[in-house]
Amino acid sequence: MSRLRATPAMEEIMKTLTLALATVATLALPGHAVAADGPGMTKKDSYRFVIIPKVVHPWFDLVNDGAQEAGAVIEAQTGSKVEIVYSAPQQADVVQQNQIIESSIATRPDGIAIDLLDASGNRASLEEAMEQGIPVTVFDSVPPEGMNLTSIGNDFCEQAEIASERLVELLGGEGEVAIMMGVPTAPNHAIRAECHEKVFAKYDGIKLVATGIDNDSIKTAQKQAAAIMQANPGLKGWVACDAAGPIGIGQAIQEAGKVGEVLMVGLDNLPEMPQLIRDGVADSSSSTKPQMQGYWSVMAMWQQATGIETPKYIDTGIAILTTDNVGE
Repeated sequence: MSRLRATPAMEEIMKTLTLALATVATLALPGHAVAADGPGMTKKDSYRFVIIPKVVHPWFDLVNDGAQEAGAVIEAQTGSKVEIVYSAPQQADVVQQNQIIESSIATRPDGIAIDLLDASGNRASLEEAMEQGIPVTVFDSVPPEGMNLTSIGNDFCEQAEIASERLVELLGGEGEVAIMMGVPTAPNHAIRAECHEKVFAKYDGIKLVATGIDNDSIKTAQKQAAAIMQANPGLKGWVACDAAGPIGIGQAIQEAGKVGEVLMVGLDNLPEMPQLIRDGVADSSSSTKPQMQGYWSVMAMWQQATGIETPKYIDTGIAILTTDNVGE
């Protein structure tokens, strides 16, 4: 693996890892697997970690960027080689995702990190991995109920509330609104949708008239948004539950000539999102920091592989994008 240049955000994160990395680095010389001072702690000369996202998608490319950077950090600090295997389903289909999990299990990786498409549908495959002694980490999601897995992400409900409350404020507390959902079975998308609805229900002047489903596809989101706006000519505002949603919504608003007439508060930080904010198509966006999710997923898998206990939950926080900071 070639070493990647750390971004300023990653440099700050890496400072917090110095002690842990230094401890493991002293366990053995490269090329040897030996017992550490702590019970059950070991160091290997190489690691292979698998990242399984929901679907082929630009947002997950950013997750992979962070994962690759974490691998480079581990290599530089410990001397152990790290291979990151990024394996994405071509469609947001739980059967395809489970097939990738099963195939990954057969290769005996040192860890699997996954963004769940369906907590119930993924459970059996995740349990099989754990039974085989393969550490499992969840990112951008919440673990299936009752499964003791480390998860990396943020407060998905808070993220939705930030967007919905902002839209209500922009509309002056009155108007018809719509929600663009991602994958209905995905835990994080479902949580955001529910919390959007709860915010809108607090305001008598706000009427939720439609919920689109884009299955994390920009093209589908554009078609859904266009159809919803045509069926609801009085629609005044949009929020979304996935990264693809606001991009497709923005395209539909532009194509309909409704920039400034239909307002949108976006989600996440795909390259198109800052431009939609600059162009006045979107007011703002709340980002789940995908690079950090990939970074910490690899760090959690590496720690588990060396026998170091990991926290139940790692919160990457939420970044707010506005016209004041989109150039940063």
